[in-house]
Amino acid sequence: MDFTPLHFFDHPIEPIFDVPPIREKVPDCPNGFIWDSKTYHITEMLSSWTDFTRRGRYAKNMRPAHATVAATRGSLNVGRYYFRVKVNTGQIFDIYYDRAMKNVDDRKGQWFVYRELSAK
Repeated sequence: MDFTPLHFFDHPIEPIFDVPPIREKVPDCPNGFIWDSKTYHITEMLSSWTDFTRRGRYAKNMRPAHATVAATRGSLNVGRYYFRVKVNTGQIFDIYYDRAMKNVDDRKGQWFVYRELSAK
């Protein structure tokens, strides 16, 4: 099935898990999320993928040989886990978990709603 982007957001969300992930930095698709004070329940995960591209200050702080390995499995604070989901309202969203830590006191990553899509 093909999808067309409707809106780009890149806004933070709060994930909802029936069972919290065992490995927080390698999460499964959540069961829902809270965005702008509204709760969305995920009814179907349509696809998932990863992106271990090094961004910002991390883009050039690794030897080339190590960067090649990191590009396939990620490294500390680098990587995103994407999920294309259908929610209880019928909308389709791409959401992702960014492994980058906010600061030294908050080493957890953060979840985002990336965009809303429409099925062609």
